[in-house]
Amino acid sequence: MAQEYRKVAVAGATGRVGRPLVEVLKTRGYEVVPMSRASGVDVTTGEGLANALSGVDCIIDTSSSPSPEQRPATEFFVAAARNLHAAGKQAGVRRLVVISIIGIDRFTGGYNAAKVTHEKAVLAGPIPVRILRAAQFHELVGQFVEWGRRGELSYIPRMRTQLVAATTVAEALADLATGPWASSGSSRPPFPEIAGPRAENLVDMAKLLVDRRRDPVRIEGVSNAADPDHGLYESGALLPGPGATLAGPTFEQWLASGS
Repeated sequence: MAQEYRKVAVAGATGRVGRPLVEVLKTRGYEVVPMSRASGVDVTTGEGLANALSGVDCIIDTSSSPSPEQRPATEFFVAAARNLHAAGKQAGVRRLVVISIIGIDRFTGGYNAAKVTHEKAVLAGPIPVRILRAAQFHELVGQFVEWGRRGELSYIPRMRTQLVAATTVAEALADLATGPWASSGSSRPPFPEIAGPRAENLVDMAKLLVDRRRDPVRIEGVSNAADPDHGLYESGALLPGPGATLAGPTFEQWLASGS
């Protein structure tokens, strides 16, 4: 363990990545402060942050906007960045790690554009920051099936992605937060990436999921021509670059494990 970073706060601790991240850090022997609205901490208003960050060495922000729309998501992320920096600086926090999404700087609107603004806001603050960009999670496939469900059909967006398990991302965040940091003048990638072992089509993965769960819903792939970025989803803009860390399990292995 890197003893200098012994107490870690996790924002979004009840979320898809935050929950396994808390367990990963505890298993590695770190003192963890889980932060969520359920525990009385709100990153967008600042409520409870000062008390939660007392004695904390590092913050890992895995919080996500409750809205996928660009404007409310942007407001959420900018407020969270501002408050975490302000309260963190006051508490003497020395590191801030934030999760983001692979390929978002190619997009012009929606949630991805909001995350670009989030990255800029968090990098502008006084605490040293590292950003880990991740591919879409295995767990997101089922969410897409439910979002698209219309009676006997579920409409799934055509998307190429290199799906990764949330627990795998949690382990990478813990590594980044508690490991050594190179100087700003080093050759480290500005946005390290974590993705699954291979590229997949979201529609095909949704079909695998419903088949495994014996869900009778029929999957149909769709494109949203009204979205100016729809071609990016289909052409592989969300796939990792050549320097990305690729880690299992594959989506099929994850399904077979009963996850």
